[in-house]
Amino acid sequence: MPRCRVNLSTMIFLVILQGAAVVLFCGWYVQLSPCGSAPSNGKVHVLLLSSWRSGSSFVGQVFSQHPSVFYLMEPAWHVWTKLQKSGARALRMSVRDLLRSVFQCDLSVMEAYLPEHHNVSSLFMWSHSRALCSPPACALTPRNQLSNQTLCFQKCDAMGLQGVEEACGTYSHVVLKEVRIFELESLYPLLQDPSLDLRIIHLVRDPRAVVRSREDSAKAFVSDNTVVLEQRSIPAAEVQYQAMQEICRSHVRINERAILKPPAFLKGRYKMVRYEDVASNPLGEITAMYDFVGLEMTTQLEEWIYRVTHGKGKGSKKEAFKITSRNAADVSQAWRTMLPHNKVKRIQEVCKGAMSLLGYRTVNSEKEQKRLDIDLLVPQEPYQFSWLPSKTEHPSNA
Repeated sequence: MPRCRVNLSTMIFLVILQGAAVVLFCGWYVQLSPCGSAPSNGKVHVLLLSSWRSGSSFVGQVFSQHPSVFYLMEPAWHVWTKLQKSGARALRMSVRDLLRSVFQCDLSVMEAYLPEHHNVSSLFMWSHSRALCSPPACALTPRNQLSNQTLCFQKCDAMGLQGVEEACGTYSHVVLKEVRIFELESLYPLLQDPSLDLRIIHLVRDPRAVVRSREDSAKAFVSDNTVVLEQRSIPAAEVQYQAMQEICRSHVRINERAILKPPAFLKGRYKMVRYEDVASNPLGEITAMYDFVGLEMTTQLEEWIYRVTHGKGKGSKKEAFKITSRNAADVSQAWRTMLPHNKVKRIQEVCKGAMSLLGYRTVNSEKEQKRLDIDLLVPQEPYQFSWLPSKTEHPSNA
């Protein structure tokens, strides 16, 4: 009998020791892959991180029209609009908390920023979300078909936010497009949250093209510029250059943080994409983005992507967020013939670091600027992370 008692005691001790080891291991391993159940029951969360007039509305639609995606366009617009007397730094945590709740399909967080009597039509650019035009949100568009924003705006506007939450819960991917995030550090709690499986696609564009496009819709950026510039008093002629300088600096901060010595929890969850690469090779680049977040390309989406990137139009000055059929390659180069060289020189001065880091060559004369046979894109290096499958080598543009 004494021998049995010794064996039983030893077994109990070993079980306790094993349990303690598991707890310690989980505490260490949580930075890479949280112990317990799979993050968010397999749901994937995607943040399309960009800046104004950088092609993010088009890339957002690339995700919105996918039948597996619940998409919302710039929910942080509500934070900036409601609290616009603050600066971007002061609003970072409010934006992050809003994103966390929306990623988890909890729209109650929006109550603080919406009118007392609200419904889905109170959400910024809500009709740009195919998911809000499809069942269970709205019967208008079958989930396997492309949505029509005009019809959706007319027929699906009366749903309450509870219906938005219910719709969100039925998709495998939640994608949010944002232009109001200027560094990655405030997003670290989301990347470490075991209930989220967050991937970040960082979309950038040549600052010279961004400025040309911003000038077409200058009035739309007055309020945002004051927040970007932290409410500083700046001469009117300098505002667009100072705002672009802050935007360019943000791209440098984000890219350097993600690529140079990234924290372990960020590894494999960041992908930088240049709009110009998407414009020159739409299907290849979009397929690579889909691969990165675990989405399958469909024949219907392939055809739609071809149509909207090979049209004859060059975009409307009045419709800043409208997706129209146009020649994407021509649009990406339009600044070279339309922007005065003195403005180009100034943009190159304030965004020199970002242009070098992101692979945009400067021009030294008006003649060089207008010679479209001179390629100003530096070929992208192969993507550095390999934890997630991605097609990331970009051919040089001839």
